[in-house]
Amino acid sequence: MAVISSHNIYKLRLIVSEITTSLPLPLPLILLISHKILQFSFAEASMDLLPLILLISHTILQFSLAEASMESELGPKIAQKIFEGEGGFSYSWLSAEFPILSQAKVGAGKLVLNPLGLALPHYADSSKVAIVLQGKGRIGIIFPKASEQKVVEIEEGDIIPVPLAAVSWWFNDGDSKLIVIFLGDTSKAHSPGDFTYFLLAGAKGIFTGFSNNFVSGACDLDEEDTNKLVNSQSGVLIIKLKEGTNMPQPSKADKQEVVFNIEATLPDVYVENGGKLVVLSREKFPLLEEVGLSVKHVRLDANAMFAPEFSSDPAVQVIYIVEGSGRVEVVGIDSESVLNTTVKDGDLFVVPIVFVVSTVAGNEGMEWFSMTTSTQPFFKYLVGKTSLWKTLSPQVLQVTLNLTTEEAEVFSSKMNKNPILIPPPM
Repeated sequence: MAVISSHNIYKLRLIVSEITTSLPLPLPLILLISHKILQFSFAEASMDLLPLILLISHTILQFSLAEASMESELGPKIAQKIFEGEGGFSYSWLSAEFPILSQAKVGAGKLVLNPLGLALPHYADSSKVAIVLQGKGRIGIIFPKASEQKVVEIEEGDIIPVPLAAVSWWFNDGDSKLIVIFLGDTSKAHSPGDFTYFLLAGAKGIFTGFSNNFVSGACDLDEEDTNKLVNSQSGVLIIKLKEGTNMPQPSKADKQEVVFNIEATLPDVYVENGGKLVVLSREKFPLLEEVGLSVKHVRLDANAMFAPEFSSDPAVQVIYIVEGSGRVEVVGIDSESVLNTTVKDGDLFVVPIVFVVSTVAGNEGMEWFSMTTSTQPFFKYLVGKTSLWKTLSPQVLQVTLNLTTEEAEVFSSKMNKNPILIPPPM
């Protein structure tokens, strides 16, 4: 049996110590360390030591790939264009490219309508909230248990709950683009992680799937009229109407029931140089009960921080960056960093159940909307006046953090001063 020199053992211990105290590391650095171990094993190690070093190297590679996979899995991702026409565009975050969507059973999409663009009447297999990011227009919606459509005007900042199987159409009657983002729960969807749409009309309309005999019999039409009914609309999903086309007029009374403008409401939290926060739950907007979701709107001022938080409901949070840029960090199981990256407008990422998330805005500030799969979400914070640390008794806080009485008092006093929207240092 070969003898392992004390020199080799010492070098191996140094390598292992360096690795175990440095993890988690960026993937390129971990791969470099792994490569160095292999170089050392072949150059200097005895045959008895070689299998151990190879095992360590293999373990590090597995760990690094798992960490890289988790970070990539949570995002951020931009939407993929799935339709383009004269009337506008449709985008989606596809679970095939963003697997956390199917795992968390949530989905996201975006509709961009050009002036006179019309998204044909349709319904989906998922409940969603629609958030108007830009422009104005009107929509018609028939709720699942209703027998009449409601037509309402929409504008920037409007939140519209769209329940599973609700039929809706969307029309841009303005002179600039109408942009709407959809965030929803896909737990009942045919393909969890994706919204599946069913069109009432057009080249992909429901009637095109039936034989003409069935359509003729159901609608009591002759062959010529049946062909016209099924095939006259050649557009798919989004079309452009002619100038002057008559469309239903919106109802102000219905808008109060169907739409909530989050821009017009007072913030739940406002901090000078920090930003503002609005949480829209079923308490403020009862119609959210129909979709089982809630919405949060955050505007962070330049270089301000949103305190680390997690949802104490069994809820997933989907966050879409509307404007600006910054950094986001998410901490998950075993206190591992699962996301630590830069985000910018157009990015979307997912925060799994009870994972902790925190963000810091860049020099221009940052704005985002988030959807939570709970109608009455409750968030807990790790810093600030309402932090978990404030609810612990001083004795427990002291022994938990292994602090002196004086140090614990300083920490607690800092919590009293910090809001959940933290302005940058002066």
